[in-house]
Amino acid sequence: MPRPSRTALAAVIAVAAIALTGCSGTVSMQAAPEANDPACADVTSLLPGTLAGEQRRWTDAQATGAWGDPAAVLFTCGVEPIGPTTLPCQTVNGVDWVIDESKAPNYRVTSYGRVPAVEVYLDNDVVSSADVLDQLSLLVSRLPADGATCLPREGAQSTG
Repeated sequence: MPRPSRTALAAVIAVAAIALTGCSGTVSMQAAPEANDPACADVTSLLPGTLAGEQRRWTDAQATGAWGDPAAVLFTCGVEPIGPTTLPCQTVNGVDWVIDESKAPNYRVTSYGRVPAVEVYLDNDVVSSADVLDQLSLLVSRLPADGATCLPREGAQSTG
């Protein structure tokens, strides 16, 4: 049986690569300053293929993830941990998240009390922030805690 030429083999590989990537291109993102932290590798290696009903897409930066076409959720591990803030803070599955709603319905949510920290941008018109944080908190809880926690907001009822 004759062997295929290198040109024919290269054409088959190119067609297969195009078929595997589909119509969605790679999502261009920036790696965070601490993206090379081994804890980020542990977390990003476990990112789900589907998040809040959106399919995962390829990204071009270390310790990142994206879901949806166009991307409705962007995940970055290795960002600088944030300090105390007056922004709302919510605990989901044992992980505290600081929520910046200033550009609603696009939210920036940053883990609090985890090193390295994680930042998530999400489009709340496309995905439920509750669903996204519920799923991602299970992974982010694997990051080392530094002891900082959300404080109850003034006037809020404490449950316990």
